[in-house]
Amino acid sequence: MNVFLTDEQDDPLEAEPLRRLAATVLEEEGLPNQADVTLMLVGLDQMTEYNERFMERSGPTDVLAFPLEHLSPGEYPDPGPGDPPLNLGDVVIAPRYVRQQADQLGVSFEDELALMVVHGILHLLGYDHTSDEDAERMEARERALLTKAGRRWP
Repeated sequence: MNVFLTDEQDDPLEAEPLRRLAATVLEEEGLPNQADVTLMLVGLDQMTEYNERFMERSGPTDVLAFPLEHLSPGEYPDPGPGDPPLNLGDVVIAPRYVRQQADQLGVSFEDELALMVVHGILHLLGYDHTSDEDAERMEARERALLTKAGRRWP
C-alpha cells in the first residue's frame, strides 16, 4: 500500500501523520496491500481553481476527491500477483481553508484536517453524502475511522 503526499502550499505540514492516517483508513476499509492513493495539500488559489474547474462551484473548499475507479463501499478488487496496484485516485486538501473552518467551528485544526483526509479517502472508496441515508452511513464510518486512528470527531 502506498500513500503519496505532495505539499504544494506555503505552510508545509508534517507528512508522516497524514500518511499514517490514510494507511489506517485503507487498512480498516479492507483494501488490498496493492492500493495507491495520493494526498495533495494545496493553497487557496489552487483549490479555488480546482473547485471552479471540476465542481463548477466558485471559491475554495476544504477537500475534493478525484477517484480513478468506480467503487462501491466494501467492494474492492484485489489485484493479482504481478498486476499493477489499484490506484484509487487523489484527495486534494486546502489546509488554510481547513484551519479557517476549524476556527469557525471551535475545533482543533489537527482533528478537522484528519476528518478531511478520512472524508476524501471515503469518497475515493465509493462513499457519498447525496442522500440522508448515504450521509449518515458516511458520517458513521468517518467517526469509527477517526476513533480507530486516535483522533476526535470535530
